[in-house]
Amino acid sequence: MQIRLREIKKSFKVYKRPEGKWGLLKGAFMRNVTEVEALGGIGFDIAEGELVGYIGPNGAGKSTSVKVMSGILTPDSGECTILGKVPWRNRVEHVSKIGVVFGQRSQLWWDVPVADSFDVLKDIYAIPPGDYQIRLAELTATLGVEALLRTPVRQLSLGQRMRCELVAALLHRPKILFLDEPTIGLDAVSKLALRDFLKEENRKHGVTMLLTTHDMDDIEALCERVMVIGHGKLLYDGKLAGLQEKYAPEVVMKVNTDAMIAAMYNDLALT
Repeated sequence: MQIRLREIKKSFKVYKRPEGKWGLLKGAFMRNVTEVEALGGIGFDIAEGELVGYIGPNGAGKSTSVKVMSGILTPDSGECTILGKVPWRNRVEHVSKIGVVFGQRSQLWWDVPVADSFDVLKDIYAIPPGDYQIRLAELTATLGVEALLRTPVRQLSLGQRMRCELVAALLHRPKILFLDEPTIGLDAVSKLALRDFLKEENRKHGVTMLLTTHDMDDIEALCERVMVIGHGKLLYDGKLAGLQEKYAPEVVMKVNTDAMIAAMYNDLALT
């Protein structure tokens, strides 16, 4: 298994300042501490080449899971191995084999042209110049961003930036790609383009992908397997069709016939 998690737990301490006009002063000397459980013992396996959807409400633990698997966070307990290595213990080797795209965060430098960010990433990942040029040409052509390479990142639209983020995440040919809400805020055309690209990258290069999203259209278009997380616990892991059968066996459509009849009556009365 390329991704293996067992009983992963992670909690965060939340500090609350006392209320009232003296709250700021009191907070300097005493703070109320609440412990919030983000992950309550989740575990799953993902095999090479799988494209898995990872869904759940805000605060369910999706992003925390991705940060643990990418090595950004260290869990309180449990086991996590990615490509046979523990992410937070083998960071340099680990990041050379994974790619991460956060829909609400950028790995591109804001005030410099896109190509300059790619050049820096080439050096960070120690990509040979010949391989870099071939891979860059392939990705920029497929994602249609050749004309944007000399444009500062801050001048890109959201859809353009997300396409460039995907180029940045895949330049070093990672074996695993973590996608945290990559289509958030995108228009319909940009979403379709990103879905088609991810599907082709998975098919052509066998890149294992974990997709977290609130958009079920993304899941239906890309994933056969889906995992549902809620309150830090894994609630479902199986086929998308099984999830639909279990939680949405039928569709109920409500039609406001009174409003329709009233509108028809008004139209007839005017003629």
